[in-house]
Amino acid sequence: MTYCITPLSLSPFQPLFVLDDAALTARGARRMIAETPNSAPCRVSLIDAEPGERLILLNHAHLTEAASPYRAAGPIFVREAAVEATPVANALPAILANRLLSLHAYDRDWMMVDAEVAQGEAVEMWLSERLADPLIETVHIHTARRGCYMAAASRPA
Repeated sequence: MTYCITPLSLSPFQPLFVLDDAALTARGARRMIAETPNSAPCRVSLIDAEPGERLILLNHAHLTEAASPYRAAGPIFVREAAVEATPVANALPAILANRLLSLHAYDRDWMMVDAEVAQGEAVEMWLSERLADPLIETVHIHTARRGCYMAAASRPA
């Protein structure tokens, strides 16, 4: 079975890049500067910001289906220089492959069916196995330590 990793779309975040710090703060967002390597993963470009690079830290609703008790939102980084990544089939982008991840598998009604904490090749195996199950519709990928949403995985179109 194969899987496809899907980044967030850039378009909802572009208006934030031109706002000043006060306007961002009023929206509950902050402009940040990446301080260390691998500390600020961009959910649009699916790469880590380089030290010194500007990002927006904001709250993002990644599971908004009103009928689901698993509705969720949380903090994400978006690089101001982000270019939207192409969905990645059958491979984990480095921002996922190099982190301990929490994986949440949902059915088509957005009910959680399974979950796991894994890293590297174990993530790839888990995604392939779960998405081979017709009951599983999508998997949301989060950082295991801070719980931040990273990306979604589903069957390729």
